[in-house]
Order: sequence, then structure tokens, then C-alpha cells
Amino acid sequence: MSPEQIARIRISLNHIAPEIWRRVEVPLGTHLKGLHDVIQAAMGWQDYHLFEFRIAEKRYGIPEGKWDREILQAKSIKLAVLVSKGVNRFDYVYDFGDDWEHTIAIESVVDADPALKYPRFVAGARRAPPEDVGGPPGFFDFLEAMVNPKHSEHRHLVEWYGKPYDPDDLDLLNLRLRLGALAKRRHAGKLAYAKSRIKA
Repeated sequence: MSPEQIARIRISLNHIAPEIWRRVEVPLGTHLKGLHDVIQAAMGWQDYHLFEFRIAEKRYGIPEGKWDREILQAKSIKLAVLVSKGVNRFDYVYDFGDDWEHTIAIESVVDADPALKYPRFVAGARRAPPEDVGGPPGFFDFLEAMVNPKHSEHRHLVEWYGKPYDPDDLDLLNLRLRLGALAKRRHAGKLAYAKSRIKA
């Protein structure tokens, strides 16, 4: 039996400097909806809004009703299919109001380590923006106010966010917990599938 294949993926949030990015390892059998879940966990988003992947001329997300023919079902295509077609770079957009655009790069495909559970975090830098902050322009205004206690909006935004905001703190513990929950759920699913095959 050949080993499971893993895609090493770099997620970069566009239009923000210094760069906010993550590197994760995801099984090639993951469909785009599963990759969406990984991106949400890795970036610290809360999955409050719609999303879409933009791959060549196609869009993948969650179609809003049977008449939405422009958006293909995100569960309909897996990373393995993209890799087999030579696709190693595409876009992911989250929250069509704030328009958080991400560049997704499949950097390599490797054999899974049987001692590890996937998906898993590899590396990254800087905390992602909070939800509903107003896209990149709103995020820059938010940062300016949060780091300056004398700013007229500082107190209001600290109350709105609920705590101080450190843009350089990756929030590594929370990130690993969220990705670990996805890996645990996936592992439980694999075990259940294996048991059902044995019974059959």
C-alpha cells in the first residue's frame, strides 16, 4: 500500500505589509471545502462569511441555491486533481464585504509521516486581522489606533476587539488547537471508515 501524499501549502494574505502568512501540510485527498476549513483555522478567521477559490476561469465555493451556476461546489474537487493538472497556485477570497484575498501556493508534495496527524501547521508569521474590520484599509486604521493609546479611536476599538492586539503575535497556541481539532476529526473519520470496511 503506497503512503498517503501530503501537499505543503503556503497561504499568504494579499495587500498587507509586513506579510501575514502560514505554511501548512494538508492531505492530497482534501477537497477545497476542507482546504477552506484549514485556511480558516490557520489564519484565525471565524468562518462567518462566504468564500470562493478562484482557479483559472472557475470559481469554487458554496453555491447559493440551485440557480447559482457560476460557483461550483467546493467539495467537488480535491487537491490531488489540481496537482495532477499542474495547478500549484490559485486564489482564495474570504468575506466579500472585506474582500480578504489570499494567494495559495502548493510548494511541494511529499509522503505523509505516519507519526503525524494532518492537517498540521508548519510555519508562519504575524496575526491575521480580526473579522469585520473593513478589509485592508480598515485593518491599517485599526492597527494605527490599537498601537497608540492617545488615538481617538483607541479605547473604542480595544472594547470592540475585546483585548489588546499584537500584530507580531502569531497566536500559535490557538492556531495549533484549531488545526489539531481538524486533524483529530479527520483521524476519527479514517478510523470509522476502516472499521466499516472490516465489518463489510
